[in-house]
Amino acid sequence: MTTNSTAPRPKAPDARQRRTILITVCLALMAVIASVSGLNVAQPDLAVTFGVSQSTVLWIINIYTLALAALLLPLGAVGDRLGRKPVLLAGLAVFGIANATAALAPSAEILFAARLFAGVGAAMIMPITLAVITSTFPDEERGQAIGIWTGVAGGGGILGMFLSAALVDLANWRWLFALPVVLVVASAAMAIRSVPDSRETSTYGFDIGGAVTSAVAATGLIVALQEGPERGWSDPTTLLGLFVGVTAAVGFVLWERRRRDAALLDVRLFGERALAGGSITLLAVFGVQAGIFVVLFPFLQVVVGWSGLVSTAALMPMAVLMMVTSGLAPRLAARIGARATMAAGVALAGAGLALMASGVSVDGGYPSILPGMLAMGAGMGLAMTPSTEAITSALPRHRQGVASALNDITRELGTALGVALLGALLSAGYRDAVDGRLTGVPLEQADAARQGVANALDAARHAGPDAQALIRAAQESFVDGWQQAMWAGVVVMAALFLYVVARGPRRPAEETEAARNLAVTTRRAGG
Repeated sequence: MTTNSTAPRPKAPDARQRRTILITVCLALMAVIASVSGLNVAQPDLAVTFGVSQSTVLWIINIYTLALAALLLPLGAVGDRLGRKPVLLAGLAVFGIANATAALAPSAEILFAARLFAGVGAAMIMPITLAVITSTFPDEERGQAIGIWTGVAGGGGILGMFLSAALVDLANWRWLFALPVVLVVASAAMAIRSVPDSRETSTYGFDIGGAVTSAVAATGLIVALQEGPERGWSDPTTLLGLFVGVTAAVGFVLWERRRRDAALLDVRLFGERALAGGSITLLAVFGVQAGIFVVLFPFLQVVVGWSGLVSTAALMPMAVLMMVTSGLAPRLAARIGARATMAAGVALAGAGLALMASGVSVDGGYPSILPGMLAMGAGMGLAMTPSTEAITSALPRHRQGVASALNDITRELGTALGVALLGALLSAGYRDAVDGRLTGVPLEQADAARQGVANALDAARHAGPDAQALIRAAQESFVDGWQQAMWAGVVVMAALFLYVVARGPRRPAEETEAARNLAVTTRRAGG
């Protein structure tokens, strides 16, 4: 019995159509990525508009990421079965309507629901964008197309933050949702004309058990990582999320091993260098990147003294370099191999972190961190593209929606993990450092300063002659916490470098052949 068969494929698109397809999926991806971070710049505005607490605002922001991460694997598999074009168009419709509703939301409850449905639409869109590339582009062009997709995925968040900050400064927070709506309308119009429909058929039923356990695992882990820094790691909500997430993840692995070639995700493939190496690299790289942004943005605002818009613009050189090297990485991988390219990228990113950790200072400001930012951006661009290609090449053609979803959920989990851990290190380092610098500061202002650097700057307005001393103490303590978080990132990148050198993927052609051989083996076993 044949386990999987491929539906008749339309005529292969020509070069011009392939360029249009790439633009189409990148526009859709940009809409999804920009919506992850864009609303962060409007937290005070949301609290004032709806009269809600900071906790409620954070849930309005985070429910989008939660829904996205939870549904990526199931909806990626649905796209493989029902057709990638119709699922993409449906996702664009859900996403666009949800964002339009959010822009007009009269209450926090309506905005929360709109963000939830936007996350559902994003989970339909994101895995399909990469699956369309891997199922449409010929082998000789696929790496370059994946590189462009990776660059948009990596740098799109920063670009989205910049545009969002500009909209908040020039208009108000409701205009933040105009950008995603414009992008999805443009993408949908192009997709209708250019994106071919590809789908796969299977003699096995849809893996409902795998879909449910993967969604529960992602939900539990993301909740724990989001609530841990806010509520505390011993808080019942955090512990419950962690318990549910880990239990469901174990259940998912056991269930998928039992399902074997009928599984939503064949976990046996993690024994291959490509899937394991690519997944671990993306998890660590996106974790460190997200954690660094937790540090960079407040540094530029409270230490350098820039506005939100200028601070976001200061991150753009790093984002642009990341996007450029993401596009160059496939050519380098073709010459020296995927493993060497990933290792070089990880080493360069780690060196950038070390430069920032050793060079940052209150008086040095932005120039003290710019060289490290540029090195980090270049290194991450080099590491991300071959990692993404390693994941997609490890799964067979009929599972490209699942492969793309796995790539995406790895990024989301890495992002949540990095924000939680490096953010916690920054906060702990700040608290440890600021105590010794508050001698002579009035008790009320000193207690406020211990809560965080932003609280310290606010308290300084009422500190009278001690204001400058309090500001300086808070800024220097923040830099101390910065260095603690950065050096932790260096350790992570050093460990990742050793892993990639020892167990990183081989050349793409070899990995593709390995995946093809495993697929043949499983088909024979099923038959």
